Amino acid sequence: MNREVHEVQTVYNELVRPPRDVIEAFHEVLRAEYSPSCLVADAQERVGAIGGLRSVKREHRVIGPALTIDLPEDDLVDILPVLPTAQPGDVIVLACHGNTRMAMWGGLMATLSQMAGIAGAVVDGAVRDVDELRDLDFPIWYRTTMPRRCPAAAPAAGRPVRVNVPIVIDGAVIEPGDIIVAEENGVGVVPPALADEVLAATRQLLAKESVIRDKINDGATLNQLLAEFGYL
Repeated sequence: MNREVHEVQTVYNELVRPPRDVIEAFHEVLRAEYSPSCLVADAQERVGAIGGLRSVKREHRVIGPALTIDLPEDDLVDILPVLPTAQPGDVIVLACHGNTRMAMWGGLMATLSQMAGIAGAVVDGAVRDVDELRDLDFPIWYRTTMPRRCPAAAPAAGRPVRVNVPIVIDGAVIEPGDIIVAEENGVGVVPPALADEVLAATRQLLAKESVIRDKINDGATLNQLLAEFGYL
């Protein structure tokens, strides 16, 4: 496989990751709960939310800092050179601007990512080798599939790939280092500055939902629940 990856023009910015204990706190609160992305989205209005993505396995879920990649909208190129900049636990978030003409991720990328300890990927575009991705058990969220791979390098006039810059997917702004919470419902995007607030609100929400479920099981009616809680 001759990709000549050195020809890809890439501009890197430093990624400031949230403290490890913050990521661990999100894991501790959310790992055993239903619908983690829904919980963080409900906890704080300023949490970003991305829907409409597929996952290769329903049970996949990841929590980790976003390593963002902004691709030229009309010149999709291989992002293989970016992988060495990732650290274990990172979630690669790839802005393809909805371009699905070529696959931006496949089996070899997933294998290399696993070897690097990358937690998963969010691709606002197409992937391929879904059967291999499923067997590899690599968590990835994507728009659609496409057999054709992207070229190894952009045309001479193409813009460079930009790494660790703000990107926009489905109207949600993802900053490098934002905490990604992804599972089959979609993707929550938590700014690190809101981490403590979101965690506290999530704990309160879980406690409230537990009480509501108990009341439902005890026969409470919708009107009774609305009268007590205001909303569900």
